[in-house]
Amino acid sequence: MSEELKLTILKKLDSEGSIEDTTAAFKGVSEEVVLGALKSLESQEKVAYVTLTTEFWTIEAEGKDQLENGSYEARIFEAVPAGSQGIAIKDLEAKFGKVAKLGQGKCLANKWVKKDGDSLVRIADSIVDQVKAGLETVHATGTHPSKDTIKDLKRRKLIKANKTVSYAVSKGAQFSTELKKQATDLTMEMMQSGAWKSAEFKKFNFKSLGVNPNGGKLHPLMKVREEFRQVFFETGFEEMPTNNFVESSFWNFDALFVPQQHAARDLQDTFYLKDPAVASSLPDFWETVKDVHEKGGYGSIGYRYPWSEDEAKRLVLRTHTTAVSAHMLNKLAQGPYRPAKYFSIDRVYRNETVDATHLAEFHQVEGVIADKNMSLGSLIAFLDMFFKKMGMSDLRFKPTYNPYTEPSMEIFSYHEGLGKWLELGNSGMFRPEMLRSLGLEEGVQVAGFGLSLERPTMFKYDVSNIRELLGHEVDLGMIARNPACRLDKKMGREALQRSEAVDEI
Repeated sequence: MSEELKLTILKKLDSEGSIEDTTAAFKGVSEEVVLGALKSLESQEKVAYVTLTTEFWTIEAEGKDQLENGSYEARIFEAVPAGSQGIAIKDLEAKFGKVAKLGQGKCLANKWVKKDGDSLVRIADSIVDQVKAGLETVHATGTHPSKDTIKDLKRRKLIKANKTVSYAVSKGAQFSTELKKQATDLTMEMMQSGAWKSAEFKKFNFKSLGVNPNGGKLHPLMKVREEFRQVFFETGFEEMPTNNFVESSFWNFDALFVPQQHAARDLQDTFYLKDPAVASSLPDFWETVKDVHEKGGYGSIGYRYPWSEDEAKRLVLRTHTTAVSAHMLNKLAQGPYRPAKYFSIDRVYRNETVDATHLAEFHQVEGVIADKNMSLGSLIAFLDMFFKKMGMSDLRFKPTYNPYTEPSMEIFSYHEGLGKWLELGNSGMFRPEMLRSLGLEEGVQVAGFGLSLERPTMFKYDVSNIRELLGHEVDLGMIARNPACRLDKKMGREALQRSEAVDEI
């Protein structure tokens, strides 16, 4: 159709010299198709064209009623009998319905009738229905010579503006009735054969808009991670460097006062490296850590076992980011005392059996607060404020055990949509056996808390299988479709369950 239409345009131009209006010249062909053909011919300089825009008016449903039966005010006027008796307004309303009120107002404004108590009485002997006359003109011609009439009919929503687009076409600089296929690329074959010398190349349109590139999208985990980061920054935390994914067992376990016989250090829970298998050295204070493990100190009797330097040197994929916190607390102890708040959000590794809720690698969110006179009450007050910023205001704390915190607490929040308490993470006060070994002075207390990044993300984005969120089974379409995360707003499964709960009520 396109090639055929192009030839028809060229032949018509050849015989008539110009085309005044494409709508009249090519009846039944849409202007979009005509425009496509004209643009193609224009790129070859065979034609030139200008756009013609014509405005016309069509009559709406209410206008059609008044065109056929007369305007509302004319109907009311005709219903009012001549003479001083007139007609009761309630009788007009009973006969005409809502039209009565509209027509009565116009009749009074035009001074065709007047009110006499509860009745309408004629003032004028006869009228001319200008509205109907205006509609008849618009119906016949598509417009009206009076702009005021058009304005009035439009205001009363009796007519609607429409536009038609057509084109006036003339011959171009390279006009001919022959259509020659243009080459779009200069190929190797054309260069070798010499065909490029006689080929006609299509001109590039540098003003045309290109296809929008399919840019990268943020993974839901990264969206939730950024929300967490902003909450930490708002509360005065510094971000810890977390680029050491491999740690010695010393930093991952021993410096945290985790005994070398602890179940967490078994092969079934931890990934140990084969090459290199051990760290080249331990930090200067390793003997202090050894003594605390073997003999105790700082109010502790220790674990009373022979501590092994070789075991402490074994390299592991870090099982938690608390190893990073230990590094930072040790660095903090090297300078003059100052209170500090640190946080980290990064990957950790556990030798877990992979299923719908567990992976061998996941993200841990961790925060530590170091200050003098820091207490468990201070930690609870901070956690209340911290989780409130994420839309969780109803918290509970349950005592638990951690090797390097005492006292230790699990954090729970009540979820209205599910109607039950959900575990958010762990928290507690770091033990003095850990803090003093790292070099922090007496009186400095450190509180810590941590939670998974995956769990809130799965809940926010309604993901039931963690393997669909992280790993080779991830749906890239899901990443592109999902919106930004707001921790303080209901979304995903939360919003759905909240809506269902409201419906049940």
